[in-house]
Amino acid sequence: MVFTLGFLVSVNIAKAQQPTVDSALMDRVSALEQQVADQKPGESHFMVVGLATFGFVQTKTTFTPLGGASQSAKSNSLGDADRYELSPMLLWRHGTNFLIEFEPSFDGNTLGVNWANITYFAAPGLAIHAGYFVLPFGIYNKRLAAGWIDKVAPDPVGVDLPGSDFGIGVSGGMPLGNMKWSYDLSLTNGLQLLPDGEIQNVGIVDNNKNKTVTGRLALLPFSNSSLEIGVSGLYGGVADAGSNYNNANTTMYGVDLSFVKNIKPFLINLKGQYSRIKVNGQNYIKPTDSTAYTFDNKTTSAFAQISIRPVTAENKILKNLELAFRYVNYTTPGNSIWGQNYNEEDIGLDYWLTWRTVVKFTYAWTHSVNTDNIFVGDTGDVTKTNNIYLQFSIQF
Repeated sequence: MVFTLGFLVSVNIAKAQQPTVDSALMDRVSALEQQVADQKPGESHFMVVGLATFGFVQTKTTFTPLGGASQSAKSNSLGDADRYELSPMLLWRHGTNFLIEFEPSFDGNTLGVNWANITYFAAPGLAIHAGYFVLPFGIYNKRLAAGWIDKVAPDPVGVDLPGSDFGIGVSGGMPLGNMKWSYDLSLTNGLQLLPDGEIQNVGIVDNNKNKTVTGRLALLPFSNSSLEIGVSGLYGGVADAGSNYNNANTTMYGVDLSFVKNIKPFLINLKGQYSRIKVNGQNYIKPTDSTAYTFDNKTTSAFAQISIRPVTAENKILKNLELAFRYVNYTTPGNSIWGQNYNEEDIGLDYWLTWRTVVKFTYAWTHSVNTDNIFVGDTGDVTKTNNIYLQFSIQF
């Protein structure tokens, strides 16, 4: 009787507790259902994109000192250390107004960051962003540098500045009758003047109280947007606080052009950019005897590129081939220790596996004349290279 009585009491207690357990569980389910309902389509999205580039390069370098005998050296590399890259980009859109971009990058030697940026889409034609981003100067660094976009394997020498920096910016565009125009402006930490007169990015901690202003304005004069003409400018202080270069500043300006037109059976793609860097007059220390000297600290760089692809050809292999040619000129100050007059010609044949996957074969030859005028015997030295590239690039 005792056993039977205990069993009946236990069953009644369990039945009494069951509604409480079910009620708590239902409350949790209802809360989750409400959370899912609140997460409307388009409210928040996460995406991984990015790019990967891998290649092989074979190089022959010939050095000819002024009045001396030539010397040659050969090398080859799997992976192509200068152009190998794996850069996944993480994109998170929060609502319809915020976008977060983060792109780490491994180049075979170091792990760095290409983008770390937050954008707020404030209004049609107005986006405000802050973080670490590519400065709006010219078209190559921000639009063409990716391996699956560039038509030849090497990057054009001299376009690395102004590069990327920490700061804030605004960008956008809007119609202008049948035309369109766009703007891209930024305020960043800026550049740093080195003792030999070169300039470099200063990084996340500014070296002075000045900030650098960079901007690009572009006009698309045709209704089909086949032609874009852009002008760029940059101005900022480059001296370290408390240094001998307190009044040092740099001015950069550039012009660029992009033209894409389908003229059957070919797709014609033209790209070009010219830029000029100027640092105001300063006295530098000559490395040979530690005396002061100066020079006209002016650097120019330019490239012009054309590619042709028979996109409307009936033959599947032929329509996926693209022929490209690029010319590069890079001229640095003649009286500096890094003075040179550099010219490069690249010719390439690309095969497109898909619209964002390409195999590139590029032959490049360069010619550089030393113009430093500082170290005795160096002026007039000539360096020539012949490079063969085989490169695979994909955007994912």
